[in-house]
Amino acid sequence: MSIRLLLAVLFCSNPLAHAQRLAEHVFIISFDGGKPAVIAESEMPNLKKLAAEGAVTWGAQTIFPSKTLPSHTSMFTGLSPSKHRVLWNSYEPSKGVILAPTVFALARRHDPSFGTALFAGKMKFRHLWQKGTLDVFDLGGSVSEEPAAGTEEVERATVPAQKVAAHAAEYIVRAKPNLCGIHFPDPDSAGHRFGWGSPEQKEAFHTADSALGMVLEALQKAGIAGSSVVLISADHGGHARTHGDNTPDDMTIPWMAWGAGVKKHFQITVPITTFDTTATALWLLGVPCPPELDGKPVKEAFEVAAK
Repeated sequence: MSIRLLLAVLFCSNPLAHAQRLAEHVFIISFDGGKPAVIAESEMPNLKKLAAEGAVTWGAQTIFPSKTLPSHTSMFTGLSPSKHRVLWNSYEPSKGVILAPTVFALARRHDPSFGTALFAGKMKFRHLWQKGTLDVFDLGGSVSEEPAAGTEEVERATVPAQKVAAHAAEYIVRAKPNLCGIHFPDPDSAGHRFGWGSPEQKEAFHTADSALGMVLEALQKAGIAGSSVVLISADHGGHARTHGDNTPDDMTIPWMAWGAGVKKHFQITVPITTFDTTATALWLLGVPCPPELDGKPVKEAFEVAAK
């Protein structure tokens, strides 16, 4: 183990290094394929209400390659692809789980009592499921299945946003997790089939927004809305029927925060990259960020930063 990595591990696990916890619960919600220009034209009352009430930028950036698995790996590790080394974009069991610690691993290392969960809509998220880091990893109830790589079942295995949200909502009410990831795949699926900005994709955004509403209702029902922060973003945008290029259409994503301690009606002006999401979640939960993270907490979005 390198000296740098050893220091990072010690820093995260040292109880004397505990920082102030600013939120009891953090929810990271990703709209797959969430191009801001298409969101603006879609009927998404729940997301737009959170954006209006909280802190938001519509000009955040994802990583290159602007593809689902590399981008979500950066979102959930705080690292650039050069560090996490996930450059593939399909479920490949032979590659195993990613080597870099996820935000869930870092949170659990800091405090083993943290409740953690990940609800995803695509099989490839299995690569983020590190042993002992998640109380629940949910793919629509299919987590016990292990289809072979490259099969049609793997390539087409997606869980609709409504089902993802239903499973997440039930768990939130029952378990009140401290850190929870939720992934809605529908907009990306519609974009590949019908095109980015197509009527069908806008309807998929509307459906995913209804799923977001289910999650928000669960926070209220669980009695934790007042002690939670919701971070909403996307993995990439898109053009025509694809994505992955180093262009504004593909690289520009939304990033917003809503909930406890978030500035009201605030436009974020600092540059944000998708790996800032992990750093922000750790900061909110009082978990010191390892020095090797590429991300940084988006403190500008929170009242505590102004004190």
